[in-house]
Amino acid sequence: MPQHTPPRPICGNCDGFPTVAITTGTRHHDGSRVTVPATCRTCNGSGHTTAAAALARAGR
Repeated sequence: MPQHTPPRPICGNCDGFPTVAITTGTRHHDGSRVTVPATCRTCNGSGHTTAAAALARAGR
């Protein structure tokens, strides 16, 4: 019988949305908005916490 891997915990800082686009308020010449990508620093853009970080938080 195959072994299933347990799901990795979702990052608590970004709630699984590691990369977002933030508008700056200005527009391009064609009328579209200027956006800046932002990546979660805690999970480095993966959306999940690492196993080491999950084990470190589990202790007293």
